[in-house]
Amino acid sequence: MSSDSQSSFVEATITEENSPSSLSELDSLPSSPTTSSSGESSGDEEETDAEREWKESLQQLELLLTMVVVPYMGKYFGRKCAYWGWAKFMEWKYPVDVVVTNKTTFKGTGAIEAAASL
Repeated sequence: MSSDSQSSFVEATITEENSPSSLSELDSLPSSPTTSSSGESSGDEEETDAEREWKESLQQLELLLTMVVVPYMGKYFGRKCAYWGWAKFMEWKYPVDVVVTNKTTFKGTGAIEAAASL
């Protein structure tokens, strides 16, 4: 062996900088492929298209929830709570019984009133 081949070989020594914990951290870093074939690149493009469509559909769902469903439900349950509170107040203040005779009509009317201004 010549001195050139021996000098090119470097032996790793363990110091504080390259302790086993820091070396394992370096080994756990994600690696990216250096070469890609044309088949792999089209698969990646399809994946990114699918991811883009997924993100767009999630954004549309979020807009639907924040613009339509949450305000409608808040208005419906807010009115339901207000009616319940008013009935309890009237029963406390005056000796009156508030009785809902037809619950489905009462709920339907509340839903229609809540949707009236949307």
